[in-house]
Amino acid sequence: MTKGVNQEELERVMLALLNERGPGRSISPTDVASAVGGHRSEEWGPLMQPLRRVAVRLMKEGRIVIVRKGKPVDPDDFRGTYRLALPTTTAED
Repeated sequence: MTKGVNQEELERVMLALLNERGPGRSISPTDVASAVGGHRSEEWGPLMQPLRRVAVRLMKEGRIVIVRKGKPVDPDDFRGTYRLALPTTTAED
């Protein structure tokens, strides 16, 4: 990973940004990558794949939700643009 960034740092920043944003709101993975790596694409771009792996792990742990077109995705099989959100509690839970 670039500049000594590790999975723990990506996880910490991701969860901090999500908590700051609040339940029912989402963030872009690029928000996390740029907060960790810098605002130029050559700085945050290399973090996107490691960040995706962290997001998948956190979703499997039930700590975040990966959404695409407003709906949760299968963490083992999704493509394209996605967003990150905190899990919401429903009456069914």
